[in-house]
Amino acid sequence: MHVAMIGAGYVGLVSGACFADFGHEVCCVDKDPAKIEALNRGEIPIFEPGLADLVAKNVREGRLTFTTDLSQAVRSAEAVFIAVGTPSRRGDGHADLSYVYQAARDIAAAIDGYTVVVTKSTVPVGTGDEVERIIRDARPDADFAVVSNPEFLREGAAIADFKRPDRIVIGTDDERALSVMNDIYRPLYLNQSPVLAMSRRTAELTKYAANAFLATKITFINEIADLCEHVGANVQDVARGIGLDNRIGSKFLHAGPGYGGSCFPKDTLALIKTAQDYEAPIRLVETVAAVNSQRKRAMGRKVIAACGGSVRGKTVAVLGLTFKPNTDDMRDAPSLDVITALQDAGARVKAYDPEGMEAARGMLTDVAYAKDAYDCARDADALVLVTEWDLFRALDLRRLKAALASPVVVDLRNVYRPDEMRRHGFTYVSIGRP
Repeated sequence: MHVAMIGAGYVGLVSGACFADFGHEVCCVDKDPAKIEALNRGEIPIFEPGLADLVAKNVREGRLTFTTDLSQAVRSAEAVFIAVGTPSRRGDGHADLSYVYQAARDIAAAIDGYTVVVTKSTVPVGTGDEVERIIRDARPDADFAVVSNPEFLREGAAIADFKRPDRIVIGTDDERALSVMNDIYRPLYLNQSPVLAMSRRTAELTKYAANAFLATKITFINEIADLCEHVGANVQDVARGIGLDNRIGSKFLHAGPGYGGSCFPKDTLALIKTAQDYEAPIRLVETVAAVNSQRKRAMGRKVIAACGGSVRGKTVAVLGLTFKPNTDDMRDAPSLDVITALQDAGARVKAYDPEGMEAARGMLTDVAYAKDAYDCARDADALVLVTEWDLFRALDLRRLKAALASPVVVDLRNVYRPDEMRRHGFTYVSIGRP
């Protein structure tokens, strides 16, 4: 099938490359000429394991192309996916849908013949109705359907998530559009991935509900971790004890410094605002967002406490800057709040991250960046592990202790065993463990 992907960012590029790998002919469209030129040179603008090779393979085999010419791409497409950004709108927290609506206007001017317009971007309930209205007003003669097909990709594992999804959600009441969507996803039938057909508004809400529930699990176990520290319990054992209950499940029950990234912060906020607009406030999710925001800053205070109550004039080494491993995404990363809290308390900060330092330079000031973990630790008065990259999971503890001016380690991801760290002579602080 011929597919146009409007937006060559994270979702659009991953989705486009995977659809091309299924055998479809995919054209990714973006208004940024520099991005398109870079993609045509084989340069990938984001870090996602396996994506560069997947893009190169499908470009080489002629199934994946990149352009700034939306009209040409849409005119020949049977399905047009909208995969543009929907960031939190400055000032009120609602999802900014201006890019989605502009894409709809551009698509309306270009469609030729029956076309399925698919909203892949994460959008509030009712957005598909407005996209349909925009296209219908601009082109009363057009033969089209608007479908919701939310993405459920985890950064760092996006290709696997796309090719082996837990489910495929398709929101439409149009049988012809559903048939087109089934054809697009037919290669996944071999994996027996369930296709859930539902109304468009239900599909839009399903995406937000899924992210809000996962954010709730993270925040719940973080609050339990705080309680564990006060009563002398071990949060990892608690998580195992409840996670083995099939009704709960073990995923997203890892205590840490709070959630970040491109989805959970903005999506929980957008859901809160939508619920308030419809006079059906979601108090639980409101609390989740508030607790998570407060927690990140509290992690900075945890480091200060581990340093004897003051970090003024001291050097703190920070390992891990991105919001999670295997990505270069710094959006709403806990490290931003931790570092800011330390700097506000008078600390000098050194940092190292395998992929996130370039992005961090544009978001943080007065941070010294190191060449590796041991260079980061050298002469520091304390070390903080914020993001659990694999290369931080098996550090040479003797070498690490020798590099530090003071053997204080604050492990915000519970990577190391307390008894092992004490045996090596560290003053070791973790999350929710005695």
